[in-house]
Amino acid sequence: MIETYSHIQTYQNGLKKEITHEWWQREDLRYVGGHLFLAEQNLYSIVHSARTPCYVYNSDRIKQNILRLHSALLNESLRHRIFYAIKANRNLPLLSYIRGLELCGIDCCSPSELLLARQVGFLEEEISYTGTSVSDEDLAIITRHPGIFINCDSLSQIRRIGRIAPGREIGIRINPSIGLSANPKLQYAGSKATKFGIYKNTFLEALQLAAHYDLKVTGIHCHTGWNFLSKQHATGEALLNEICWFVEKLDNPKYVNLGGGLGVPLIQEDCVFNLELWAKLLAKYFASKNLEIFVEPGDYIVKDAGVLLLQVTTVEKKLDKNFVYVNGGFNINCEPAFYQNHLEVIPVVTRKNNIDYSSDLIQVSIAGNINEPIDMFAEDIYLPPVQEGDYLAFLNAGGYGSSISSNHCMRGNFMEYLIYKK
Repeated sequence: MIETYSHIQTYQNGLKKEITHEWWQREDLRYVGGHLFLAEQNLYSIVHSARTPCYVYNSDRIKQNILRLHSALLNESLRHRIFYAIKANRNLPLLSYIRGLELCGIDCCSPSELLLARQVGFLEEEISYTGTSVSDEDLAIITRHPGIFINCDSLSQIRRIGRIAPGREIGIRINPSIGLSANPKLQYAGSKATKFGIYKNTFLEALQLAAHYDLKVTGIHCHTGWNFLSKQHATGEALLNEICWFVEKLDNPKYVNLGGGLGVPLIQEDCVFNLELWAKLLAKYFASKNLEIFVEPGDYIVKDAGVLLLQVTTVEKKLDKNFVYVNGGFNINCEPAFYQNHLEVIPVVTRKNNIDYSSDLIQVSIAGNINEPIDMFAEDIYLPPVQEGDYLAFLNAGGYGSSISSNHCMRGNFMEYLIYKK
């Protein structure tokens, strides 16, 4: 028997907004008998044995996310490659699992990421490198791998690669001055100048510089933002049109790399990203150009495949606010504190089969265990009453959680579990 857990999300325009079903629930993530299950694993049994803080990842969800991308692109007969953005999650069992699928390569942005990808078995030709503020020491490592795709982020990078490895193929990372992001804090391009890519006003200079060193520019790379969903499609079409201006300046382009940024719903109001419409847009602009389409998703592949499990340490009211403290902080997952990105919070175990939501839900703020004022996982959300010792699950924690963690306040210890399904 599946029990329902209705979650009142927040206030809107001063009115309490009720959600009458688990908007996040799906076949592999649901309540069974009052216990939260991920990939047929009882998460309470995992926290009981593994303790917390603990990340849990569903390998099959990762596989299905990759296959969904392939299917959308294949339906439009687009030649393409998928490169998983390793910075999203570099857990070794997870990376090894992705390698074993043989469905995608790796997108990396540092020499250490490149070497890690090689260590887990990815071939050079399965790796795309796109970095910023690249040092000479970085280039010394990168250029020892002649088979990888390198996308140059600046005129300086083109010049220095030309000196080290004249004659090789490169791509150029462009900045189209169009931002495509659900979060302005994670915008890589827009009307305001950013540190990423080569702008239109210096692009011809970049081509001349590459020609001087006999570098063959065979690709255009463009990454503009984070977690864009179907409501960003109109801006996406303007972006693709702008990318074409750069592509048409190349003598013999082989690929266009659209970077990452494909989103997953983080709140009930978010619509699932329409992959079919996205693929049709790509076909509209690139199918006739005989180009291979590269994409570099990170969050889309792993974010909704992972949950973070934490234990309630303290429940206490201070002035007019009910605080629920947990045994992890923003050093374990920085998205709410640094980027104001939402992690849906739900109990690992529900206490009652029939909750009276008009009276049983309480407004709480979830506080972490780091001695910093920004260490808040959520503010003024609604949960059923929780007690000290209970466990909470933070959904959509599979990407940019453990990979950005630190040992701040020496509270950096946590476990990671991969639920494996053949």
